Amino acid sequence: MMGQQSGIQEQLFFCFSLENHIPKDHLLRGIHRFLDLGDFRQQLAEYYSPIGRPSIAPELMIRMLILGYCFGIRSERRLCEEVHVNLAYRWFCKLDLDDPVPDHSTFSKNRLGRFRDSLAFRLVFETVVKRCMAEGLVRGEGFATDASIIKADAQRQRRVENGDDIDWGDPAQAERPVREYLTALAETNDPKESTRTLSLTDPAATWTAAPGGPAFFAYSTNYLIDLEAGIILDVEASAVNKAAEAEATRTMIDRVEETFALKPERLVGDTNYGSASMLGWLVDEKHIEPHVPVFDKSERTDGTFGRSDFIYDAENNRYLCPAGKFLKTSWRTKKKDPLRYRASQLDCQACPLKEKCCPNTLNRKIVRSPFESARDVARAITKTEAYKQSRKERKKVEMLFAHLKRILKMDKLRLRGFSNAKDEFLLAATAQNLRRMAKRLAINEPVTQLIPA
Repeated sequence: MMGQQSGIQEQLFFCFSLENHIPKDHLLRGIHRFLDLGDFRQQLAEYYSPIGRPSIAPELMIRMLILGYCFGIRSERRLCEEVHVNLAYRWFCKLDLDDPVPDHSTFSKNRLGRFRDSLAFRLVFETVVKRCMAEGLVRGEGFATDASIIKADAQRQRRVENGDDIDWGDPAQAERPVREYLTALAETNDPKESTRTLSLTDPAATWTAAPGGPAFFAYSTNYLIDLEAGIILDVEASAVNKAAEAEATRTMIDRVEETFALKPERLVGDTNYGSASMLGWLVDEKHIEPHVPVFDKSERTDGTFGRSDFIYDAENNRYLCPAGKFLKTSWRTKKKDPLRYRASQLDCQACPLKEKCCPNTLNRKIVRSPFESARDVARAITKTEAYKQSRKERKKVEMLFAHLKRILKMDKLRLRGFSNAKDEFLLAATAQNLRRMAKRLAINEPVTQLIPA
């Protein structure tokens, strides 16, 4: 006989345990195991009033935010709805069935207030990294760095072109991203800011274009990862350009050394980090092997001699050309630029190799970078087997960016302004580290992963 479902009848007494309804192999169980917010409340204590009505627990809001970034729930309004109906989410946030879920507006007030003032997101990120180190997922021998472009929440149509006069009006009445930008502009007084394309809604964003696509406003998220297990050791927001991304890497390396007492033996990166100044900083100041392709424009493609055809005599500070003549620094050049070398016009005019050396000039000139010795170190490293292995390991940071955009749904920022971009990047990196630990170390999970956790 076909059964019939009866209507819902409320029971007078009901025994229900969330713990019994969460699968043992659920991802949130692993994340809960490695998320420790013990020091979080203590750091935020001074930002709460000792009297008055109790506020929402800051640990609850952090758990909900991490939950949203772990599962790609980008809207805080939707996040509150999901926590309300999802048993696993309630269990992770330590909410019982009849406990109310905070309103979505609470997150904005705390993020722009006490969370930002207390550097709460940075504290949570560093706490997770320390747990990764304690679990043996960080070796500290080799780091990799890279940057990825994340679209800003700014329309292409709402922009002003280079050189256009902008009337921002009363700064006190402007939106928060505009106020932050104007404050930073007053502090730096950078004349270049007045000549670039700006967004009227998020002026700190960079106007850029991916190959083969239309231009848009964006930020760069910069990762510094440990090559042992792909743990993100630091993250930094920056403008979308090579100089800003290289500077972000310097900041992250210094901060990791200061915070975690970690300094790598080698740094792996692409050509964006192969500038002379960057290589000089790595080799001469930090004593880190640069496993980075050298950004070099000294070689020629027209069939004439490149700089590699000239031998540098360090003892006498001169170059030896293929014809056996010397290029020296003159006293005039030395006052202006001591790294500019010239051959004698008499030697070049009578030289049989002139057409292959300097066919369009009277004599050959060579400019030597003050960091040329560091560039030579990087060139030598590119010929080793260790460098080939480093190129393969660099894919780990690229996979993290793919995971960030495809799985965590963070191909576009939801909040505006440079400070909000920093917060979003920190929370996303925290979520990726927690997922990585849960996947690799939690019970019943495989140790090796073919895709990012």
